[in-house]
Amino acid sequence: MNLAQWQRQLRDWLVNASQEAATNLGAAARSGLSVYQNNYREQLLGCLEEAFPLVRAWIGEETFFTAAVSHIDQYPPRAWTLDAYPQGFGATLATLFPDNPEVHELAWIEWALDDSFVAADAGPLPMAALEKVDWETACLRFTPSLRSHVLTSNAEPIWSALSDGLSPPAPERLAEAAGLLVWRRQLIVRLRPVDALEHQALLHLREDGRFAGLCEWLVERLGETAGIAKAGALLASWLAAEMIVGVD
Repeated sequence: MNLAQWQRQLRDWLVNASQEAATNLGAAARSGLSVYQNNYREQLLGCLEEAFPLVRAWIGEETFFTAAVSHIDQYPPRAWTLDAYPQGFGATLATLFPDNPEVHELAWIEWALDDSFVAADAGPLPMAALEKVDWETACLRFTPSLRSHVLTSNAEPIWSALSDGLSPPAPERLAEAAGLLVWRRQLIVRLRPVDALEHQALLHLREDGRFAGLCEWLVERLGETAGIAKAGALLASWLAAEMIVGVD
């Protein structure tokens, strides 16, 4: 067995507890390496526990442990840093708890708050820069720290109560899906629930970029007068929140 083959067998042993890999490595190697297998799994478990303390509090220690082990078994780390490992845990929770959307939506909130905090810096757009903007051709740039997600449950008030050490409300489905925005303003990460229209408008603008395109999108849905007014109101709100950092 050459070095590359030995490394692949070692990885299979650590990640999957592969019996084939165990046989190929031999009894002597297995006895010495078993401690690394335990450390590997414990480190990943600790990573998830640290990233999702409120999810852990919400679903309970034992249930969280079972979900974390399931995730670790299916998804080994693929990035150079463990900071990236928690990102996919919400998808695992969505699969494990299909009838409890607040679980994976709560996980998204915890992940987004951490991820937004370490995002690239970008200063807010100075208000003076707006004086020379040609709004017919202007393309707006949002802060790199902005994260958005569709909410179908009351995960946000659950998160708020848990983070304040209060008794959380019972889980509920929203009558209409809404949106949740997370971004960093200066050194503080903000969280804002928004209605479905604002969330869809923001997603449209992030994809298309053009403010004129946003106006057209809103006019199609609200009519000319209300659509133009809504576009202006959303722009003013996003500027005031320092979500927009540039105009091209």
